[in-house]
Amino acid sequence: MRPIPRIVVAGTHSGCGKTTLASGLMAALAARGLAVQPFKVGPDFIDPGHHSAICGRMSRNLDPFMMGEAGVRETFVRASAGADVAVVEGVMGLYDGLDGTDTASTAHVAKILDAPVLLVVDAKGASRSVHAVVRGYAGFDPAARVAGVVFNRIGSPRHRGLIEATQSLPVYGWVPRRDDLVVASRHLGLAMAAETGILAGFGAVVEETCDLDRIIGLARAVPPLPELPEVSERPEAGIRVGVAHDAAFCFYYQDNLEGLARAGADLVSFSPAQDRLPDVDALYLGGGYPELHAAALAASRCRDDIRRAVDDGMPVYAECGGLIYLTERLVTGDGDHPMAGVLPAVAEMTGRIQGLGYVEARVVGGAPVLEPGSAFRGHEFHYSRLECAPDARFALELLRGRGIDGGRDGITVQNAIGQYTHAYFQAGFAETLVRAAGAYRRS
Repeated sequence: MRPIPRIVVAGTHSGCGKTTLASGLMAALAARGLAVQPFKVGPDFIDPGHHSAICGRMSRNLDPFMMGEAGVRETFVRASAGADVAVVEGVMGLYDGLDGTDTASTAHVAKILDAPVLLVVDAKGASRSVHAVVRGYAGFDPAARVAGVVFNRIGSPRHRGLIEATQSLPVYGWVPRRDDLVVASRHLGLAMAAETGILAGFGAVVEETCDLDRIIGLARAVPPLPELPEVSERPEAGIRVGVAHDAAFCFYYQDNLEGLARAGADLVSFSPAQDRLPDVDALYLGGGYPELHAAALAASRCRDDIRRAVDDGMPVYAECGGLIYLTERLVTGDGDHPMAGVLPAVAEMTGRIQGLGYVEARVVGGAPVLEPGSAFRGHEFHYSRLECAPDARFALELLRGRGIDGGRDGITVQNAIGQYTHAYFQAGFAETLVRAAGAYRRS
């Protein structure tokens, strides 16, 4: 098996320019005609959207906590098929992992993939001192191969000269400060890729200020990874699963969608804000920004279609933004908006984070789209909260995470469930949902 050329772009800390440099590198490589497969360490949805727009290939998350080490390798190898080079954007600082450990850190993923690390260092306000930072990062865990550095926010030729006077690791780039290439943010992170193409514009900066030929050589000097096991043929189940996909519902792990397809589902995309409910056997409502599109969601007849479908027994699985959409009402700063009216709860947007971090969930209540007694992992990040009816039924007990009600998540009604947890689907998770859809189709 030929080695997959690969490189991990890591940072010393959040805000050092890692996302900008990784995206710019992807854009510069793509501009040279290379097929670039992008990845993002951790559970984030927004950065992968930018990657996908830049590279023309779907970016994937690599998260050892949610996927396991074998899952990280499998997703990486499978997604990299046909690519000339893979670029992995890290998360936070290189060594920042779960609960202060190495687990799920950028370094952890780099070691799993046996990939060289290109360290982004913000040089603003320092000169020779940056080498102490670089040497500290390179020596902290020798198993994480910090192969070189890109210095960001160089202020002038003199600033660069002061840094060049001392040697540390090989330098692959000297990137000047560019205040004009900044992506706007909102409460869940950066603006979505469809709203701005500014990160792709950084490709020309990377081409001009980084040694792209040497970076490509570094990415190619890697060993092969283990080959994947054979995957059985997809069953021809003829099951149609509707997937809400528009500006309000845009947070999905690509592996989850492909897992449903491998389990036999035909995925049917639709917009709850603009379309009627299509002819499907189950629904998957992902996360996103329903609060920014509450008026359109309230005006659409799709919410009535979904309520009738749930009353008829259709399986519905909803996460975060999808959970909000299934409630009775959504209260935002500009009004009180009726939602689908499936779940006995009212959602309210707040001015502060209500839940953030990894989740471990166990299925303890009845929910046909989830296997009784099963467990799964995921992530939550939300500024909303729910006021639930006293008789609301919860299907999930959280061993880690906040969920809807301080350790409970997954309100269930009929064959529908709505939860704050963004789950990473294992094979059994997707198969259970498809089986439930098949049972509804036959009923």
